[in-house]
Amino acid sequence: MDIDLAKTFVAVYDTGNFNRAAEKLNVTQSTVSTRIQNLEQQLGRSLFVRSRAGTELTVAGQRFYGHATHLLRVWQQARHDLVLPETLHDVLTIGGQFTLWDELLLSWLPWMRANMSDVALRAEVGFPQDLIRNLQEGLLDIGVMYMPQARGGLVIERLLEDKLVLVSTNPSGGGPGDDGYVFIDWGPEFQSEHDMAFKDSPYPAISVSQGMLGLQHILNCGGSGYLPQRFVKRQVDAGRLMRVQGAPSFLRAVYMVYPNERADDERFEYALSGLRTIAALRVKE
Repeated sequence: MDIDLAKTFVAVYDTGNFNRAAEKLNVTQSTVSTRIQNLEQQLGRSLFVRSRAGTELTVAGQRFYGHATHLLRVWQQARHDLVLPETLHDVLTIGGQFTLWDELLLSWLPWMRANMSDVALRAEVGFPQDLIRNLQEGLLDIGVMYMPQARGGLVIERLLEDKLVLVSTNPSGGGPGDDGYVFIDWGPEFQSEHDMAFKDSPYPAISVSQGMLGLQHILNCGGSGYLPQRFVKRQVDAGRLMRVQGAPSFLRAVYMVYPNERADDERFEYALSGLRTIAALRVKE
């Protein structure tokens, strides 16, 4: 299938309008219409329903959307890989949740440049479900995350345990039950242990699903919340946050996920060993 057809399909979906899609792609509206018609003929299905309100996907269009975006990602990755200079012999793509980059994955990048300088690196940030999907689709070589979902063909290896500690902008403390407390959802295991530790605490006024969101709100507006000790080290050292003394801490496992088919690849294993080494150093700290 012509890659331009997939680009046009995604552009129409993103803009919700054939005219805006044409502007985005810098082509005429008739070109957009022709490309969509050609695509529908090739697939044997109608992909869009057009009305005065805009353009919406049909059921077939909804099913095709994931395939179209996957095709574009593969195309972009192929173009990138084919223009590697002679000094680089391979490309390794690693993805991780946002809170796992600071002080962990960011330390692995210079390790790779020092120890495997002939490997080009591509770094991504994503949610666990997206990282797992990209691993399955071959768009990612290594994923680092909390609570990965088991999938066939993937190896899930425990990398380290993050210590979640209660920090606050208030020198006198803070925590569950206080107006400024932000509940950060670190998963069902954490929620269960949190509920056991703070049985009588009222439902928090603010709950967030990502550690970075919680941290930014606490720093901007004041308050407290549970965050990885590693992740808030700089803020604590700088005095912007304070560890709440006497508050319980919780452990949360961090996993490294990679394709089973790469497990016997010596160079790939060496890259994994670098992650293990850095994780071990972070645990000692």
